[in-house]
Amino acid sequence: MEEGAAMPSAAMPKPAPELAPPASETAEQSPIRLVIFDFDGTLSDSGEWFLSVVDQLAARFRFRTVVDGEVEMLRHKSTREVIQYLGIPNWKLPFIARYIRKLVYRRHGEIHLFPGVGDLLDRLAATGVQLALVTSNSEANARAILGPENAAKFDIWACGSSLYGKAPKFRRVLKRARVSPAEALAIGDETRDVDAAREVGMRAGSVLWGYASEEALAGAAPNALFRQIDEIAEFVARHQ
Repeated sequence: MEEGAAMPSAAMPKPAPELAPPASETAEQSPIRLVIFDFDGTLSDSGEWFLSVVDQLAARFRFRTVVDGEVEMLRHKSTREVIQYLGIPNWKLPFIARYIRKLVYRRHGEIHLFPGVGDLLDRLAATGVQLALVTSNSEANARAILGPENAAKFDIWACGSSLYGKAPKFRRVLKRARVSPAEALAIGDETRDVDAAREVGMRAGSVLWGYASEEALAGAAPNALFRQIDEIAEFVARHQ
């Protein structure tokens, strides 16, 4: 659940990516000129950090806390189902997000990138595609966790989106990048990332080392499921 931070991440799996049925033949046939990344659970391994503060959040905002036995069960649910299970009304989400961003800002040194993120960004940049970051987290937090060298590899930033507000951010990024939706690939770790990409008409790729389970993500039918981080660059190279 990326409202400034993600739910616990899974250990990075090993075999090759599996492609799901394409959402659009036009999108599949167009070369990829823009890759849009989610942050928490996709590039940033913030899951364990989030678990360390979830009791504090539950007490402050009066929602159901998560016990160890529930973590894996929740990974098999959609984002909306998780929110409903925790008993969080939609009106509280912006306040929770704002509070989490402040916590991350104070404690960003405890959160690290997944192994291989820097190399992935280098490989993608070398292909000539534009890179964008669209996240519920703040730009200041994302830059601090990425570090100056990795942050400099992103051409476009669209941060601070609401839980279900990525589609408008995607549209703004497409406009700034001057590419069509069919020429863009959005990569995230939750079902809502796939839903937002579909709403805009982009291809969607889902990583299997973040919050949602493979079963939940496959049910959302992304164009690709990535099991290892280097498979993202390989997928983009095949679609240029």
